[in-house]
Amino acid sequence: MQLQLGLLWLLVPGSAALEPISLSIAIGAASVLTGYLSYPSFYCGFVECCPGERDRPNTTALKEDLDNKLFGQHLAKDVILKAVTGFRNNPNPKKPLTLSLHGWGGTGKNFVSQFIAKSIHKAGQKSKFVHLFIATLHFPHDHQITLYKDQLQTWIRGNVSACARSVFIFDEMDKLHPGLIDAIKPFLDYYEQIDGVSYRRAIFIFLSNAGADLINKVALDFWRSGKDRKQIQLKDLEPVLSVAVFNNKNSGLWHSSLIDRNLIDYFVPFLPLEYKHLKMCIRAEIESGGKKINEAIVDEVAKEMTFFPKDEKIYSDKGCKLVPQKLLFYWERL
Repeated sequence: MQLQLGLLWLLVPGSAALEPISLSIAIGAASVLTGYLSYPSFYCGFVECCPGERDRPNTTALKEDLDNKLFGQHLAKDVILKAVTGFRNNPNPKKPLTLSLHGWGGTGKNFVSQFIAKSIHKAGQKSKFVHLFIATLHFPHDHQITLYKDQLQTWIRGNVSACARSVFIFDEMDKLHPGLIDAIKPFLDYYEQIDGVSYRRAIFIFLSNAGADLINKVALDFWRSGKDRKQIQLKDLEPVLSVAVFNNKNSGLWHSSLIDRNLIDYFVPFLPLEYKHLKMCIRAEIESGGKKINEAIVDEVAKEMTFFPKDEKIYSDKGCKLVPQKLLFYWERL
């Protein structure tokens, strides 16, 4: 308070000649200003603050995003909503929430990581408390793994110290050098604190194409047997998916202690997208651009995509990833 009054004294013109009543008004104004600035809700209205104990995740927005922007993924929708909501509503979690999302490119893994980040921090991936690591960008050289491990631990330690509810997203896990991810094992474990820092309220999300072939095979087997894909349950995929990833040298989790010690809470499978799901993506992309849906163009764009298996042509081999680029050729007609 003395420092603030001193600054105020210097900033007021003719402050040396202030009359007692004027000085009293100035001191009162400074006191009011100091009170406002020290009040968290006022201060956090101007700068981004780390969510506190009373802050709850925006589960309504998360559910709306999952319902309206994620297609053909009944398993992911159910698991993600329950996992994130349950974790954030738990006043005393025993460990950080760790999710490993697996599936073909373009099936929605990146979308879901963005939805989760936005439900915790209003700015989403633009938040200073959300951290994205891309394997080929941030960890490109296998001969520097030791350096990367040190940097990764330092980064996580520093950011969780600044905000307990930090979110860490690791993209392209299947391109991560074997053993590197084990550097974060202590932070994902059941420790109450490590060097005075608790990591129990942080969220770690892994995005990977590893295991996609297995997921696709299960989905195809259901289709060939005449079963609806919504009959696929998490128990049909999660156990075999974790084993497959653990034994895959190109998964980023090969023989990882994160799996061996059961530190990954959920292995979330993303199913391959059918023609009808692709059309849903196209409609959503058109609407997000402020255009009116034209079903003829939706069909044209969908038919430009390629599908697998070669004979049945059931699933889009790029998911919805190419939809924005393909629509550019039709934008003037919308």
